Amino acid sequence: MKLGFIGLGAMGLPLAGHLLKAGHALAVWSRRPEASASLLAAGARGYASPAEVARHAEIVFTMVTGSEDVAAVVLGEEGLIRGGRSGNGQFSTLVDMSTIAPEMARQIATRLGELGIRMLDAPVSGGVTAAANATLSIMVGGPAETLAQVRPLFDLLGKTIVHVGENGAGQVAKACNQMVMVAAIQACAEAMHLAAASAVDPLKVQLALLGGAAGSRVLEVFGVRMVNRDFAAGVEARLHHKDFGILLNEAHRLACPLPIAALVGQQLNALMGHGWGRDDSASLLRVAEVGSARQ
Repeated sequence: MKLGFIGLGAMGLPLAGHLLKAGHALAVWSRRPEASASLLAAGARGYASPAEVARHAEIVFTMVTGSEDVAAVVLGEEGLIRGGRSGNGQFSTLVDMSTIAPEMARQIATRLGELGIRMLDAPVSGGVTAAANATLSIMVGGPAETLAQVRPLFDLLGKTIVHVGENGAGQVAKACNQMVMVAAIQACAEAMHLAAASAVDPLKVQLALLGGAAGSRVLEVFGVRMVNRDFAAGVEARLHHKDFGILLNEAHRLACPLPIAALVGQQLNALMGHGWGRDDSASLLRVAEVGSARQ
């Protein structure tokens, strides 16, 4: 198939590579030319704008940072929509794998639909390792018939593909995922902090918890980072901060109380305030420590 990919960061680059290795023609655009160098060397074609990508691809994947970024890439002056069917392009389906506000996903889908272009919002969970190994969980919102067309491509990228509902539903599922996961990171931070404050070895506490009902992937991955005080970014905390802004705004819009998520959101605010946004979210441990030191 003739595919496009925009958003060649830590997650997008390996996903684009999987599509290219599977034999699909791949058109790419990147704000930073160096980001696409390895794909171009492997046979992808680079273009000067998203609109140009749309003129050479039937299905375009996007994986950029936030709602405004997706809107600019799709609807901007040089956006995909400018090179769609009305621009003599081939672009017929958008697959947005970014994490954005559900309402933004719905608005973009409606705008594209007016031009006969279909959209799936398909955010993912699993992180960089799962992206590299093509084992992501993909949460899909949009028409079932569009998913049926794209599913063979999703099978190249992920292990779990769930059709959650109509456009925007994939983003709601991702918000729920982030809420559960980051709350668990916060719980791990507090557990490791309590262990250290009690003069008990946090590593031994973590190992004990992993063997019981508290055991989880979050405790395994983030717990060991906290024990080792390894705050180099696996996932930059600023992205979780952005995701919590999305989910708390959605909760506010729906008058849906989320008291635990609100508290975790405040801890992420504190983390950002200390300048740790580009460090790992395991830095929530440092937030707990700073709060304790001030008492």
